Amino acid sequence: MSMKISPTNFFNEKYRPQFHFTPIKNWMNDPNGMVYFQGEYHLFYQHHPESTVWGPMHWGHAVSSDMVHWEHLPIALFPDENGYIFSGSIVVDTWDSSGFFDGGEGLVAIFTHAGEHPDTKTPRQVQSLAYSTDKGRTWTKYEGNPVLEDTSIADFRDPKVIWYEKESKWIMVLSAGNHVRFYSSSDMKSWRFESSFGEKEGSHLGVWECPDLFQLPIEGGHRWVLIVSIGDDPAYTEGSRTQYFIGDFDGKMFTNENDSEKVLWLDFGRDNYAGVTWSNVPKEDGRRLFIGWMSNWKYANQVPTETWRSAMTLPRSLTLNSTREGIRLVQTPVQEISALRKPITSIQRTITLIPGENILKDIKTKTFELKACFKIKEAAVFGIKVHQSKEEETIIGYDSDRSVLYVDRRRSGDKTFHNEFSCVQEMEVFIEDQFALQIFVDTSSVEVFANDGKHVLTSLIFPREESNGLELFLDHGAVDLKSLDLFDYQSIWAIGGS
Repeated sequence: MSMKISPTNFFNEKYRPQFHFTPIKNWMNDPNGMVYFQGEYHLFYQHHPESTVWGPMHWGHAVSSDMVHWEHLPIALFPDENGYIFSGSIVVDTWDSSGFFDGGEGLVAIFTHAGEHPDTKTPRQVQSLAYSTDKGRTWTKYEGNPVLEDTSIADFRDPKVIWYEKESKWIMVLSAGNHVRFYSSSDMKSWRFESSFGEKEGSHLGVWECPDLFQLPIEGGHRWVLIVSIGDDPAYTEGSRTQYFIGDFDGKMFTNENDSEKVLWLDFGRDNYAGVTWSNVPKEDGRRLFIGWMSNWKYANQVPTETWRSAMTLPRSLTLNSTREGIRLVQTPVQEISALRKPITSIQRTITLIPGENILKDIKTKTFELKACFKIKEAAVFGIKVHQSKEEETIIGYDSDRSVLYVDRRRSGDKTFHNEFSCVQEMEVFIEDQFALQIFVDTSSVEVFANDGKHVLTSLIFPREESNGLELFLDHGAVDLKSLDLFDYQSIWAIGGS
């Protein structure tokens, strides 16, 4: 049974995103169990159906044929005697290795039960299974749960399972406090420890969570990418963030090809956390598809939305790129999102920017995509101001003196709910010739992709309804606008929610 959105309730509440996924109501955090199966992209997510703040975790569920328009489905997994349903993954068991499908194929969910030890009543996190024979509409929990536990580790969660084709076995990567662990299995019911990674690698400014492991092609070969999110530590203003490692995986062990102290951030904004990738995307498609939770544990329970909390980022395609510093991840929004475009204006000639003159002053929009290309002729500070009014603006700018791309949300709207929300988010971006920006602005978010997705910055904002202006600005210096395309975005909820 699906849950359509009523024609009289098109998700029009204050701050409700119009082209990002959100729950119908109440709390959402990490994306879970993302899998493509029989023509549908499944998105499960951490969900508290009784409150707008974090609580007993369930798995919410939605499906889509294009990752843009979503149909909300009933809750997939409920808490039980083993505890809350924390994060995890789903695989297609094509050859019935689990024995759940009478020789056919089906979906197997591998997730963390967070509860108490039945004897000692001490907190524990264990890994469990559930399976579905009807395209994910209903789920049966495995009677032998849990299938993996280690009482010596308090934070032992968020399993991501992949099929390791070279040795025909399942691999689980699992967060374990300050590192990840790798396990292998032939049936997903019994798991063997293979190795651990990370105690002295990357960032440890919070507990490690939500790992992902996958291969991507590069320069005629390939690399393995290991994604690890790190939770909020009150000592650091950035809050929760996501890092990644580039290296090799041999079926047992991951090897980092960068120095152990090198930290590679997935996103330099404050609001892209716990992101993982879809499994079972067809080989003929070839994309590695990612989505993240667009919030931050620093203030996620306090953001000023009333009937629901949190949204997902735009779905993104991940690739690798060789740079002077080494191989790095590139993120680009999936092309399916362009179906929402309604052209507003297109400038295909060179315009020299002049301080105080705004060529976009007559345009009013709050949900849009802007693509622009600039040529910097002299050291300059320039960019785009969005959701602008006399009292409010969010600035997406570039400072060529410092080689810094930034999003300034200090005047972006409501920031009273947390004293660390108001901030300028920055990342170092070196420009050799031209500077390309692609910006997606929704009712309460900004996603910036610079230089074809090599540099990414995702940020929440909470502007007032009347803050709908745009400004293309030059603070000082000399800059040519080479091209600009601006598209209004239709609401994905405008046709009944599917």
